[in-house]
Amino acid sequence: MLNLRKIIRNNNVVFAPVLLVIVAFLLVSCGTPVDVSPTTVGPAPTLPEQSPTIPPTDQTTPPTQPATEPAQPSNTPILKADSLPDAGNYTWALVVNGLRAPLYLTHAGDDSGRVFILEKPGRIQIVQEDSLLAEPFLDIRGRINSQNSERGLLGLAFHPDYTENGFFYVNYTDLNGNTVVSRFQVTNDPNRADPDSESILLQFNQPYANHNGGMLAFGPDGYLYVGTGDGGSGGDPQGNAQNPNTLLGKILRLDVDSQSPYANPPDNAVGGLPEIWALGLRNPWRFSFDRTTGDLWIGDVGQNQWEEINMLPAGIAGGLNLGWDYYEGTHSFDGTPPDGVNFVVPVMEYAHGGGDCSVTGGYVYRGQVLDEWQGVYLFGDYCSGTVWGALPDASGSWQSEELFQVSVLLASFGEDQDGELYLVDLNGAVYKLAEK
Repeated sequence: MLNLRKIIRNNNVVFAPVLLVIVAFLLVSCGTPVDVSPTTVGPAPTLPEQSPTIPPTDQTTPPTQPATEPAQPSNTPILKADSLPDAGNYTWALVVNGLRAPLYLTHAGDDSGRVFILEKPGRIQIVQEDSLLAEPFLDIRGRINSQNSERGLLGLAFHPDYTENGFFYVNYTDLNGNTVVSRFQVTNDPNRADPDSESILLQFNQPYANHNGGMLAFGPDGYLYVGTGDGGSGGDPQGNAQNPNTLLGKILRLDVDSQSPYANPPDNAVGGLPEIWALGLRNPWRFSFDRTTGDLWIGDVGQNQWEEINMLPAGIAGGLNLGWDYYEGTHSFDGTPPDGVNFVVPVMEYAHGGGDCSVTGGYVYRGQVLDEWQGVYLFGDYCSGTVWGALPDASGSWQSEELFQVSVLLASFGEDQDGELYLVDLNGAVYKLAEK
């Protein structure tokens, strides 16, 4: 059940003051293998003490009364660990290094065993059988402005029918620094895409150089989900996240199959731009769908103090409001929200301090190798290299622990076709979760 807060209820969670840490993606040169040994269990992100409510099914109806259950994943019967694993038995094993500012890793769903790695300047590289292929899958560096720390080739998603149509989608900032979401197609060579096959779906202006979002993912409904930041600067000065008439500060949801370049699903949010599925986000840098339940996990990067993880159960209606910039995590940030609006409450949050500064959303482990990790959601912090694990207990409450401390710039997690999990280091390396 989704955890929401009614804006007329005050937040009763109290936290200690923390040191302000400024977040920036730093473009650094390729590095050598780093120390990725696990640490002992340490402080966990805070679990917000909020009473959940049921989201309204109609945006015009009043919010429903609070329920008693905490937020929890869908009720699909699944294999799930009873407790978080002992991280001391596991490590992040080096797969490949020598990459140039890698930002993301994914697969094509084509049974090839390949993984595809985004490089910020504008290339997609292929790793097959733990070896980096000599030539990139796609090279569009000439179309991309990657000079600022948060610009570049930012997102990649393969069409669910990629083996039939050869389509894949990218999200990048163009030479003017504006967002482009495009479709490309593979050539007859499965390891080479056609750079001239670009078909642009979306283009929109970015008023500042930061908070460009960039994540792309196909949901279990077959629609393409697009994460957009609030336009940048700091504190959302243009009020984009709460404005239903701009694409900034949102998760968009596009039907890329019904018509060209896309159609808008009829059950998206009501009362604004038809592409919008959820609003009130600051910079949803990385999100993912649990491949078993279909639940959506979102890591939304905070402003000065609080980083948050949101979980939206599978099948939830469009139009949800995640609260920014009225709230940063569970904490009031700016302005007084209107009466009668429900905001999604994060299932987890953590404060800046100890080197933490920017959340990197991850994945629920659904692989075939590490049984102890089944159902564990992994996420981390870009600056500190802390990796946490989260798991609901028998009562539905969330338990969370620090599992690893890795010496990387944690740009992203990734998932291969078998559900095994990877960690992407902006310094130039990719690691895979493995047993020691």
